[in-house]
Amino acid sequence: MPTDIIMPQMGESIVEGTITKWLKKPGDKVQRDEPLFEISTDKVDAEIPAPASGVLQEIKVTEGTTVNVNTVVGTIAVDGEAAAKPAAPAPEKSPEAKTSSAGVPPAVAGASRPRTPDPAPPPPPAPAAHEEDEEARSSPLVRKIAREHGISLSQVSGTGLGGRITKQDITSFIESQSSAPTAPAPAASAPPAPASRPASPPAPAAFPGDLVPLTNMRKIIAQRMIESRRTSAHVHCMYEVDFTRIVNLRAKHKAGFEQRHGARLTFMPFFVRAAVMALQQWPIINASLEGDNIRYHRQINMGIAVALDWGLIVPVLKNSGDLNFLGLQRGITDLGERARTKKLKPEDVEGSTFTVTNPGQFGAVFGLPIINQPNSAIMGVGGITKQPMVITDKDGTDSIAIRSVVHLTLGYDHRLIDGAVADQFMAQVKKNLETWSEEVG
Repeated sequence: MPTDIIMPQMGESIVEGTITKWLKKPGDKVQRDEPLFEISTDKVDAEIPAPASGVLQEIKVTEGTTVNVNTVVGTIAVDGEAAAKPAAPAPEKSPEAKTSSAGVPPAVAGASRPRTPDPAPPPPPAPAAHEEDEEARSSPLVRKIAREHGISLSQVSGTGLGGRITKQDITSFIESQSSAPTAPAPAASAPPAPASRPASPPAPAAFPGDLVPLTNMRKIIAQRMIESRRTSAHVHCMYEVDFTRIVNLRAKHKAGFEQRHGARLTFMPFFVRAAVMALQQWPIINASLEGDNIRYHRQINMGIAVALDWGLIVPVLKNSGDLNFLGLQRGITDLGERARTKKLKPEDVEGSTFTVTNPGQFGAVFGLPIINQPNSAIMGVGGITKQPMVITDKDGTDSIAIRSVVHLTLGYDHRLIDGAVADQFMAQVKKNLETWSEEVG
């Protein structure tokens, strides 16, 4: 028997996934645990490995389709059971077959019966014409909601990938119908008006260029950013840091560090370590609001924003306060590599208590980042540049010197964190960096 390929459940709260890309085509040989297809969920994008070695016999779910977890999306023929040729998609039903599916029993194979020829076969009933289309463009939950409210999905515009109708689409349509004014009854002498669909909104003016649907990740990012802006009272402060000590320290140790530990020495663990030390002194920055209560987290779970070619993700370095400098560097490197190769698991992007993002890697002087909910603060790291600075020696004499400078910003929720507290926290981060004395391993 062929081995079924199952849509995996990538976390307890995840009920469906979208196949974004098949990495093999029917007839291709596959090895067990070899990446077979890519999926997108509301948590992570991930590569799914093959469950067995053999030949990809059939693809049951095409790219861009969303299905429930545990759905069979394809099959692998194993142990020489491969089909003589790859399975092709089912041919389009004939008008007669569609009519049969609408309630007329099909003819029994081999049986003959008298038949009066018709001038032309009648068109299939309207509901059957939409069945396959609705199945392909919506999830079981959406279809259930539509049935409960007596709505044909042909009336609903889909905003999902490939025109898929989402739960938000169907609920918005129901709300718009319930709030629409009821049309007055026609006069007794007037003939009944023919039924018509609700008037569609006017189409927006067309502009030159390609119109491409949002990816799942892009839609999730958009939703989360709007939610954060609506939830938190965002305030930002910025601090200029003399980063010369750490720039020189990294230049001195980076070659030996990589030889000893097999990992590149980057600047990120310096920022993370400085933030961790300050969070231990100012735990309110590491807290979260829960209704009318404050949740003081026992651990510091550091979210590290990673820019990808297809979006942005924030994997979480758990228990960062328990790690030394080497542990931070290894953890940050591991999360970044797995994010870029789609190897993250849902638990890798959950549970952050504070976030660090680095727009400076692309040359930004500083950024004003949006808080990563349910965190109460996020630190942005600007670009490292050489600038003239006034230096005061121990005798109080001023001089001008060329120094490596970085600008750090803190975005914080003013509902929970006062400006004075945010400033004291950032002043401590600045001090931790400018007076760095910790060994880098």
